[in-house]
Amino acid sequence: MFKLIALVLLAALVVVLIFAATQSDTINVQRTASIKAAPERLFPLLSDFHGNSWGAWSPYENKDPDMKRTLSGSPNGVGAVYEWQGDNNIGHGRMEITSVTVPTKVTIKLDFIKPIEAHNVAEFTLQPQAGATRVTWTMRGPATYLSKVMGVFINMDRMIGNDFEAGLAKLKVIAETH
Repeated sequence: MFKLIALVLLAALVVVLIFAATQSDTINVQRTASIKAAPERLFPLLSDFHGNSWGAWSPYENKDPDMKRTLSGSPNGVGAVYEWQGDNNIGHGRMEITSVTVPTKVTIKLDFIKPIEAHNVAEFTLQPQAGATRVTWTMRGPATYLSKVMGVFINMDRMIGNDFEAGLAKLKVIAETH
C-alpha cells in the first residue's frame, strides 16, 4: 500500500513538473484604466519616487507598515531609484526609472531580490482619449522554471493583476479629485 501511494505521489509530481516546463518563458501582466485627467497630470504621479506621488497610489506601499524605503538617484524621471526591504509579502527589491517619454511613458527596471529573485520591466503608458487618459500598467520579464512551477498552483496574472487594478483605482481617485 505504501509503495502504491508513493508511486501515485511521484507520478503526480512528474506531471506537475512536465506541465510547468510547457508554460510560457515570459511573465506578462497588464491592466488598463481610463482616468479623467490629462497625461500631463498623471505623468508626475508615475515618474516621481521621491515625492509623495508614488506612495499615494502604489498598492504596495501599505502592505507592510514597517517596510524600509531608500530613495536615491535623480529626484524624478530617469535615474530615480526606489529600494525597499520588507516582510515576506513585500520582500526586498529595487526599482530604477530607465526611460521616460514626457508625458506618455515611464519605463522601470524592476529587480526583486527576496524572497525570490526576478528581473522584470514595468511600464506605464498614457494615451490621451476624449476627456481622459488610457493608462496601461505592464510588467514583463523572463519566467524561471520555479515561477512556472508556482504558476501551476497560483495564478500570477490574477495575483499581480489585482494589485495593478487596486493601484490604478487609487491613481484614478487622486488624479480626478485633485
